Amino acid sequence: MAESIETVVIGAGVVGLAIARRLALAGQEVLILESEPTIGSSVSSRNSEVIHAGLYYQKDSLRARLCLAGKRQLYDYCAAHGVPHRRLGKLVVATSDDQVPALQALRQRAIGNGVDDTVLLSPAEVARLEPAVRCVAALSSPSTGIIDSHALMLSLLGEAEAEGAVLARRSPVTGGRVSEAGIRLAIGGAAPLALDCRRVVNAASLGAQAIARSLAGLDPATVPPLHLAKGTYFTLTGKSPFGHLIYPMPGPTAIGVHVTLDLAGRARFGPDIEWVDALDYDADPARAESFYGEIRRYWPELPDGALQPGYCGIRPKLQGDGEPVVDFVIQTAATHGIPGLVNLYGIDSPGLTSCLALADLIAAGLSGARN
Repeated sequence: MAESIETVVIGAGVVGLAIARRLALAGQEVLILESEPTIGSSVSSRNSEVIHAGLYYQKDSLRARLCLAGKRQLYDYCAAHGVPHRRLGKLVVATSDDQVPALQALRQRAIGNGVDDTVLLSPAEVARLEPAVRCVAALSSPSTGIIDSHALMLSLLGEAEAEGAVLARRSPVTGGRVSEAGIRLAIGGAAPLALDCRRVVNAASLGAQAIARSLAGLDPATVPPLHLAKGTYFTLTGKSPFGHLIYPMPGPTAIGVHVTLDLAGRARFGPDIEWVDALDYDADPARAESFYGEIRRYWPELPDGALQPGYCGIRPKLQGDGEPVVDFVIQTAATHGIPGLVNLYGIDSPGLTSCLALADLIAAGLSGARN
């Protein structure tokens, strides 16, 4: 006989935990299923830990709207809950005259997205802020910041558990089926079981497509393809010369190798992008060769041998190499016809920044499902 529960959230990354917290605060009985031994062990712990301002995204896209709302919520949440963070600001730098029109266009895109605090800077103004940086112009984004993502996840989980939510680690979803009565999930691990649910939020990130395809009764044509984009980070040996995050001008499909700072002020560079067919978190030291050229466009004094392999992350992209960026995909019954089921696909950057706004959106969509 199957066990039963009101709501299941699959995936204990930052997005899944934010959703679980939000649903628990709304009074729902929530079980969080995580296949790994620890929370946030893949995408949520292998990123730049940046609170994004919302500069780059297509106007009116989910990325743009959720980033802007989520940024405000996240700063407020961190202040109220003691989550370590810092509003450092960032500079997007144009390193040649032919990039200046694109920099100006980026500012206009930011304004169109509701980001109203950006400022165009001259080389002299940049030099006063960041003497090590060389550029012909820059866009200052003062509302960009950094955050301790693990502390955020622990805080979200703590709040969810205080409202009665339960986290089950080492509990992979191995399949399931959809019926008129609800959704039955097959849960693996040390004590496999069948679980009947009224609501299921599939926030499994890199595993979201596989889980969706394992649900009998869900049309597989609704499941988008998954493309794995590996990104390597290198750390800087010695003291960082930067006080802000420094980003190059973005390309058509990626924002480029940038410098971010952790809360201790240490600098790291990345990520680059490498399309892979399987999960592989090994950092290849040889990739540093291309990093030196990219970084020296805005920091020409980068010493030889100063980069050391840091870590790698893999982003769940919905587009492949060279293809236009695809927006976040959030599928509800309006798309797949299954009441109570929400599938989240392609939630990479700015997923961390957007997590609280995303949670509000999901909660609103589920408020009437299977009541």
